Amino acid sequence: MPTHTLGPSDGKLEVHTYREGVAQKVGHDLIIEVEQWEARVDTDERGAVSTVALDADPNSLHAREGLRGLKPLSDRDRRTIRKNIDKEILFGKPIAFRSSAVESADGRMTVRGDLEMAGETQPATFELDVGGGRARGTLALVQSDWRIKPYRGMMGALKVRDDIEIVLDVELP
Repeated sequence: MPTHTLGPSDGKLEVHTYREGVAQKVGHDLIIEVEQWEARVDTDERGAVSTVALDADPNSLHAREGLRGLKPLSDRDRRTIRKNIDKEILFGKPIAFRSSAVESADGRMTVRGDLEMAGETQPATFELDVGGGRARGTLALVQSDWRIKPYRGMMGALKVRDDIEIVLDVELP
């Protein structure tokens, strides 16, 4: 059973967050890059994907881009966001996914398994479009399902929505 390893040199793994609240115009919708991650994909003798595992370093999340804010995202903003992710959101705890089932049909792959974040493990299912040598997909998550309290600033006037998206776009070996 061959194993293929993927990481940042093969594509991107991002977290997209969205703001809400009465002061949302002051904040930004964020594209947070996961700078250190590794995915392992096992295939069977026919070349079909049989298992998927992913580990991401929770301390490697970096706010790459801030969208729709009143002013551009500053380096100070990026440092503050990183500190808040480490100290108030993920607490430096592992981020890991282990598949329990993989189904492929018509250029789409459905992957079911368990996702661990912030010390909680919950079931997660995501779909990938596979074709042209790439795999692309978005996993919509609700942070509170993992007992993550969405970030609030400015005495609660600026909030990060509970629903976020994990976006994967990788070149396949």
